[in-house]
Amino acid sequence: MERLRPTTIEDLAAAVAEAAAAARRLHVVGGGTKAGFGHPVTAEAVLELSAFSGIQSYEPAEQVITLGAATPLATVQAALARNGQCLAFDPPDLGPLYGEAAGLGTIGGAVAANLSGPARPRAGAARDHLLGVEAVTGRGEIFKAGGRVVKNVTGYDLPKLLAGSFGTLAVMARLTLRVAGTAPATVTAALLDLGPAAAGKLMQRIAGSPLEALAIAYLPADVAVRARHPLAGSALLVRFDGPATALEERLADLQDLVGGAAAVEAIEGAASDETWSAIRDITGLLPEGERPLWRLFVPPASGCALAQDLAARLPGLRWFADWAGGRLWLAAPAGGDAGASVIRPAAKAAGGSATLIRADADLRARVPVFEPADPARAAIEERVRAAFDPARILNPGKLG
Repeated sequence: MERLRPTTIEDLAAAVAEAAAAARRLHVVGGGTKAGFGHPVTAEAVLELSAFSGIQSYEPAEQVITLGAATPLATVQAALARNGQCLAFDPPDLGPLYGEAAGLGTIGGAVAANLSGPARPRAGAARDHLLGVEAVTGRGEIFKAGGRVVKNVTGYDLPKLLAGSFGTLAVMARLTLRVAGTAPATVTAALLDLGPAAAGKLMQRIAGSPLEALAIAYLPADVAVRARHPLAGSALLVRFDGPATALEERLADLQDLVGGAAAVEAIEGAASDETWSAIRDITGLLPEGERPLWRLFVPPASGCALAQDLAARLPGLRWFADWAGGRLWLAAPAGGDAGASVIRPAAKAAGGSATLIRADADLRARVPVFEPADPARAAIEERVRAAFDPARILNPGKLG
């Protein structure tokens, strides 16, 4: 397949305009690590954005960075770390999940898929940190939206619209993001040997308390041990950040909150960071290979109970929860529809949704990857798509 490699925004616009005129469909890629996320794309050419890489402006004092959409996440994170800053939404590195090398994912890919890590309930999603964007529509028109400050939007907030669109509305070339200061210290509290029901209740108590946890997750025993957790067995994990002198008090306050339900063990340093990296990136916690993987968004109070029910109905299913139970990761048994006929109705009945994060191309062609939209929402999405990309040349089929 032909690969188009524009080097300037003008070249990019010309390439897209030419493709639109010829009704030539384009597969838009940055690092190419998320080709397996979404439905298979049917295209005649690959539009490669590798030239749109690099930090163009970074003002640590203003906590704002502008950079090319194809800039590797590793490059961004290293530059921010040198100044004691970070991406608060902590995007995962999903490359290994799809058989790619670690460290190749780009900032544009993270924003296009609206990815965020375990701190999402407190820190917000990728779209919440996207201040501005320079992009090219499916017509080949260059446009800018947003700016370099938070309160800059009048009318439609186009950057937030593009976040999570998977490159189907416009090709993002440049992004401006808000960054955050790195906490002076972190610690993880582990509450061990809790069953899912007890863990689910405790997570709600902790999340609703004044403790201000940065992240809350639950790993059943088969998942925690698989990740070589330093304290083997099931683990309810609570991450705190802040001044080092305050963290011991947080641990003591947590013990007071949970009482005799569980003993609080502290995980510090590299072991703590590695645990949350594993939760964020998923790989290593659930079975390796091409086993189908689901992501469920559900009301946090129902998360663990729903996962237990699904595990009983789908023998061999493995799972864990983060976002205090609001996000479930399920590795489903292979074969058939990968549990779609069980998982998706159950998630919907719980007031949530299910996305097939990983599966082979055949399964992704047969089973809806994303939660099917109701007719009213589908009609709105179709009108938006027509406004940006009337010829439907950008990542056709990606969203189904």
